[in-house]
Amino acid sequence: IHHPPVKVMLSSPFACGSDIIHGKKVPEGLMLYMASVQNDAGHVLIKSLLSPTHVVLGTHNLQNGLGENIQIKQTFMYGDYNGIKQGGDIMILKVSTYSLLYLFHMTYICDLIVQITVQQKMCQVAGWGKTENESQSHELRVVSVSIISPQVCQEQWRPFLHLPPNVTCAGGYKTNKGFCQDSGGPLVCSGFAAGVVSFNRNLNCKYPDVPNVYVDISKYLQWIDKILK
Repeated sequence: IHHPPVKVMLSSPFACGSDIIHGKKVPEGLMLYMASVQNDAGHVLIKSLLSPTHVVLGTHNLQNGLGENIQIKQTFMYGDYNGIKQGGDIMILKVSTYSLLYLFHMTYICDLIVQITVQQKMCQVAGWGKTENESQSHELRVVSVSIISPQVCQEQWRPFLHLPPNVTCAGGYKTNKGFCQDSGGPLVCSGFAAGVVSFNRNLNCKYPDVPNVYVDISKYLQWIDKILK
C-alpha cells in the first residue's frame, strides 16, 4: 500500500506564544493529529520557530519523552505572505519519513477540510503552553469556541485593523475562552480541519476582547493540493 509522506500544517513563524485560555486537558488517545514543532531546546515559540528542526507526533505531554520524533525535510510558505495582518499566514512542513503513528492510528486532519459557517456554532482549538492562571503547561489543552460571523468580526476589529482576506473568527469575543497566539493550532469543527491560529489583538490574553482570528484553510485548498501531490 502506498502512503504519502506525512506533512504538518502550521501558521507562519511570525505569530508567537502558545497559550490556551480557559482550556481543559486533552484525554490520552484523542486529537492525535496534533504535532509539536521543536528544535533542540524543545517546543518552539517565536524566537526559534524561524528554524524548526523536528516534529513530535502523538504525545500529549511534552515532558514524558513519548511520541514520535520526525525530522523536517522541507518548508512551504504561502507565496505572497507579507506579515500576519496582510493574510496568507499559513505554512506547510514536509517531514523526512513516514509516521508509523499516522499510518496505523490516525487520520490526516488536512484531508478533512471544511468551510466554516456560523451554523457550525462550536469548534475546538488546541495547543501547548500557558493556562488561564499563566502557569506553564506541558500538557495538550483544548478549548471550545464559538464561530463568529464575518460581519461581526470585521465590525469589532474595525477600530484596530482592517482584517485580511481569507480569515475566519472564533472565540475571544463575549467569552473568556480563546487562544493567545497558539501558533499553528488547528481550529477543528465536528472533527474537520477548518482554520489555523493566526492572531489576536496586541497579544492580549485577557478575554473578553475582539474575536480571535484564524486562517480559513478552505480558501487555500488549491495551494495545499499542489504541495501534497
